[in-house]
Amino acid sequence: MRKLGVSVYPNHSSVEDIIDYLKRAASYGYSRIFTCLLSVDYENPQKSIDEFKKMTQAAHQLGFEVIGDVNPEVFKAFDLSIQDLSFFKEIGFDGIRLDMGFTGFEEALMTFDPSRLLIELNCSAGNQSLTNILSYQPNKNFLVGCHNFYPHRGTGLSWEHFLNTSRLYKEHNLRTAAFVNSAVADTGPWPVNEGLCTVERHRDWPIDLQARDLWQTNLIDDVIIGNAFASEEELAALAAVDPYCLSLTVELEADVSPVEKEIVLDKLHVNRGDQSEYFLRSSQSRLDYKEHDFVPHNNPPILHPGDVVIDNSLYPRYSGELFVVLHEYVSDGKANLVARIPEEEIFLLENIKPWQKFKLIEKQEDHKEEKK
Repeated sequence: MRKLGVSVYPNHSSVEDIIDYLKRAASYGYSRIFTCLLSVDYENPQKSIDEFKKMTQAAHQLGFEVIGDVNPEVFKAFDLSIQDLSFFKEIGFDGIRLDMGFTGFEEALMTFDPSRLLIELNCSAGNQSLTNILSYQPNKNFLVGCHNFYPHRGTGLSWEHFLNTSRLYKEHNLRTAAFVNSAVADTGPWPVNEGLCTVERHRDWPIDLQARDLWQTNLIDDVIIGNAFASEEELAALAAVDPYCLSLTVELEADVSPVEKEIVLDKLHVNRGDQSEYFLRSSQSRLDYKEHDFVPHNNPPILHPGDVVIDNSLYPRYSGELFVVLHEYVSDGKANLVARIPEEEIFLLENIKPWQKFKLIEKQEDHKEEKK
């Protein structure tokens, strides 16, 4: 089951504000929390611990799983042993994320701790740490992975590096997570406010598009909003994304007919197995609507990538079939232009595979939000 998550930082926000945020997120189905011990106030550690306990208690009542970011310095600061993780369980963590690792043996040993905490590894490292840890025979039932986020503009992962490092975890059937970025949130673990995403190209994208890009790889299970607090609109938009089926937004043409609109928006589309160079082809509608007369209209001579067309009755065999244009194509009046995929989403078409399912969702009006 793929999950949605939020991030909260008790050292930088009041626990009351955090709990209010968690209640809103829970109402949309969010079920995991990332939080951070790396920026704890070591001058007054008990105060920090009390705040974390209050937050995790409320989180568990709301059905959240809580994973806290730690590193060897945290173990040193609290005088902890890798052979006893009960401290983290007492705080209310269900797992710990190792921002920086140990030697491999220690991580493997942690997966056998009686506290039964999830041990979450840093997917972004790009080294052989996972292979090394696996060589020490960990309990893989308690081993998962989560990418970093990057507050500094320009430092997020390249797409290629993200894919390569994520594949390594999925090859070993390990659960994975990555971060997306709220456009309006301004709180993280560090005093830098340039977004908290995993992949650099996502930094200025709408939050739902970031998630769709991650999930369409089939390499990421959980998507977490890295900064706090995301807006109500963002929480809702992300929760509306189907994590198992790629959705593409479309702008309908003004003269689209009711039946054409029904085909575009109400059907689960299946790209044919005999992949075309020029189109994604969703053929079922030509069978479902074989008795319907698709009157020719809106027939531009040139079709462009992202155009969505339905063949009209001048194409007797193909009448009613839906096509999504991949490459510029010279039309002959037999295809009705019914919708367009926005320019910023056309890149998603490149990765749709033969027999892959996809949905077309009507684009809603943008509601720009100001940072508060």
